[in-house]
Amino acid sequence: MLVLVAGSSGLLGRALVAELRAHGHQVRKLVRRDPATGDEHRWNPPAGTIDDAALDGVDAVVNLCGSPMTPGRWSHARKQEMKDSRIEPTEVLAEAVAERGIGTLVNASGIDYYGDTGSAVVDESVRAGNGFLAELSAQWEQATQAAEDAGARVVRLRTGVVLSDRGGMLRFLKPLVQFGLGAKLGDGHQFVPWISLPDHAAAMRFAVEQAVLRGPANLVAPNPVTNAEFIRRLGSRLKRPTPWFVPKAAMRLVLGSDAVEPILNSHNARPKALVDAGFTFRHERLEQALSVVL
Repeated sequence: MLVLVAGSSGLLGRALVAELRAHGHQVRKLVRRDPATGDEHRWNPPAGTIDDAALDGVDAVVNLCGSPMTPGRWSHARKQEMKDSRIEPTEVLAEAVAERGIGTLVNASGIDYYGDTGSAVVDESVRAGNGFLAELSAQWEQATQAAEDAGARVVRLRTGVVLSDRGGMLRFLKPLVQFGLGAKLGDGHQFVPWISLPDHAAAMRFAVEQAVLRGPANLVAPNPVTNAEFIRRLGSRLKRPTPWFVPKAAMRLVLGSDAVEPILNSHNARPKALVDAGFTFRHERLEQALSVVL
C-alpha cells in the first residue's frame, strides 16, 4: 500500500513510518517546510493546501498532527493552539480524502475522549465525557466527518499513554524515579491506560491494513494499572524506592485544573475494537512493556 503520513516527525510518526516500511508499504510524508527528500511533500493546513503530487495513488492517509500536551498551566492561547493544531489539519486531510476518493483515513485522537470515568471499564461504545480534553477529542474526531460522508473507512485512534524511553511520560518519569523522587500522583487510584510504543506502531499499521476496523479504536494494552501501581512497578524495574505522593490540591495549584486532567483523570479503558478485529498485542502486561522500552 501507499500511505501518506502527516505528523511523521514526532515520536509516534517516526515509529509508524519505520513499521510501515518494515512490512513492505511505501510511505510519503507531509511536511510544512521545504521538502528535503523525495518522499516528502509540502502542505499548509491554515491555507488548506496540499501538494497535489502527495495524494497521487495514495491508498490510505494517517494523520498524527497535534501539538504536545506539555506540563504547566494552559493559558487560553495554549489551549487554542492545541485545538488548532489538531482540528484544522484533520479537516484539511478529511476533505482531501473525500475529494480524491482515497479509501482510508486513520486519524489520531485521545483516550481523554471519555473524561474521568473512575474505575468503570471503558470501551469504544462509551460516549464522550466532560472537560477540556474530552471536548477537544470529540471535536477532533468530528473533523473527520467529510471523509466518512464520502464513503472512506475512517479509524479514530484513541491513544493512551505510550511507553517509550525516547519521549512521552516515561522520559519525564524515569529520571525522577532514578533520583529517588518517584511519587504517585493524587491518591494514585486513577487508572493509567498504557501501551508500548512497538504495540502502538503495530496497531496503527493494523488500522491501515485491516478493512474490518473502522470507527473509534482504543489504542491501549488490555491490562491498565492504577497510577500507584504504575509508579511502584517503574521503581521496581529501576531498582529505586517510590514512597512519595503529590497531593491533588498541590497539582491543581501549580498546573491549573485543565493541565491536571490527563494526570488525574482515570481511564480503565480496554481495546475492544482492536481485539475484536484480530489484533494481537506483544506486550499485554506492564512488566513486559517496561522490560522492552527501558
